[in-house]
Amino acid sequence: MEILDSMARFGHEQVAMYNDPNTGLRGIIAIHDTTLGPSCGGTRMWPYESETDALADALRLSLAMTYKSAAAGLNLGGGKGVIIGDPRTQKSESLLRSWGRFVDTLGGRYLTTTDVGTNGRDLESIHQETRHVVGLDVTLGGSGDTSIMTGLGVYMGIKACAGDAWGSDSLRGRTIAMQGFGKVASHTAKHLLDEDARVIATDISEDALGKAKSMGVQVVGAEEIFDTPCDIFAPCALGGVINKDSIQRLSCRIVAGGANNQLATEADGEELQRRGITYAPDFLINAGGIINVSTEIGQPYNPDRARQQTERIYEQMSAVLTTSRNKEISTARAAELLAETRLADVRRVRGIFRG
Repeated sequence: MEILDSMARFGHEQVAMYNDPNTGLRGIIAIHDTTLGPSCGGTRMWPYESETDALADALRLSLAMTYKSAAAGLNLGGGKGVIIGDPRTQKSESLLRSWGRFVDTLGGRYLTTTDVGTNGRDLESIHQETRHVVGLDVTLGGSGDTSIMTGLGVYMGIKACAGDAWGSDSLRGRTIAMQGFGKVASHTAKHLLDEDARVIATDISEDALGKAKSMGVQVVGAEEIFDTPCDIFAPCALGGVINKDSIQRLSCRIVAGGANNQLATEADGEELQRRGITYAPDFLINAGGIINVSTEIGQPYNPDRARQQTERIYEQMSAVLTTSRNKEISTARAAELLAETRLADVRRVRGIFRG
């Protein structure tokens, strides 16, 4: 991969790479855009097959974080950190503290939090070496578990789509098929079950499946979920699951879930539109986590404020649906337009010019 060419293609400002032979740490931080404020995004630890794959993931995810924060009305830019390694066998305090030192070299241009492969305890280790950490436990002055608000935001997005599709946002009796049942999905499922919806789920983790069963969720096989008749299909695992092959198998009216980068290509969003399937753009409805941590930056964390801002995802999703219909564009493009418009407006105010 030609790094500078890739950065220019997607509009990235900075890519920093780090190697620490003392701890085995190999990592990348991608900063996409700081128009609205410092970049913010989680640290992901994953056993990537190559450095090229890790860089591609960092670039893609940091871009999505720019759109996520901009669309949510936050004064944050988009960033993402990736550590190359298996979190089950290669994670250590020394590696995480080394990562914290790396984050600190950027002087606050990048604020980190949790992502796939990292957790709250890991943040505590990172925090030993840098103050540029958000999402710490509430006992340490942070906002705590981001998955709680993320799950609420996904639920609000689902309800907005239901109201548009069926004339009522009630989910009573509706069937939701969840592909992945991690922390975000389980919090979303709780809201759905409280509303007497029927939830079907799958996951590659036996622990996750056990939790699903304990909540009264029906469990099916990992591949079976795509063929499960449902009203709403909710991707809640890794990205790229909505693609030309999986779309052919879906029998739903709405696609709305917590996973990042659900569409394999832009064309897949247009294909959903053509088939009459409403797509809730992931960066719009899964913004509850970044909203939650944003409320602790420069001020004491206020959970009520975080909840109020997260619940506005309902209104934002409704606005995107209206724009999609009025402009005859996909909901994915309508959500991007919402973010791009805000970024352009702020650039004009600040006299920032980008090619």
